[in-house]
Amino acid sequence: MDHLKIKVIARDLGADLCGIASVDRFQGTPSGFNPADIYSKCKSVIVFAKRVPAGPLYAESCIPYTHVNDIITDEVDSLGIKLCLILEDLGITAVPIPSDDPSEYWEAENQYARGILSMRHAGYLAGLGVMGKNTLLVNEKYGNMIQIGAVLVDIKLDSDPLATYTVCRPKCNLCIDKCPQKALNGETVNQKNCRKLSIVVNERGYVLKECYQCRRICPSALGLRDK
Repeated sequence: MDHLKIKVIARDLGADLCGIASVDRFQGTPSGFNPADIYSKCKSVIVFAKRVPAGPLYAESCIPYTHVNDIITDEVDSLGIKLCLILEDLGITAVPIPSDDPSEYWEAENQYARGILSMRHAGYLAGLGVMGKNTLLVNEKYGNMIQIGAVLVDIKLDSDPLATYTVCRPKCNLCIDKCPQKALNGETVNQKNCRKLSIVVNERGYVLKECYQCRRICPSALGLRDK
């Protein structure tokens, strides 16, 4: 199977981005979170993403952003399953990975969760972007407004080159300085602090994404601009 053909299939299904990483690129991943830990016969990881509409970033209400986030996440998961079915018809075993929930790893005291596969790191290893100081994957065309999905396959495919562009200005610390919860340090995010505003259950029981300042304030939020 030609890796270019797989990327065409993913784009035909609605992916705005698609890249491929050999499982070998995931060496050093924490035990239990390597693609081979999820599916022992995995040889390659197909990583794709859909563009997220940017308008909700600038709305005074968090409802539009929450609404878009929920829908795009479902669309990415649906795309992954459709891709798996097509690959299965071609004789390839394909395992879809959820774009967000569910996950298993949880440290209650630190309010720290970890998906079975880090989508942002998978995206980096498949050449879709570079990690910003806000810990978000930033693509040169779409910025950090992307939702990432992945499929593990049992065939060896050519890996895409890693992205080498710079997404954060050398002295830019906007996301760190403006985070209302002081949850960022330029390398990691303190999930316990972040969750207090980013994921809120209101009185009606709805889960709202109330804070996304690190995404909105980034100069590269919508793609790379002149530095």
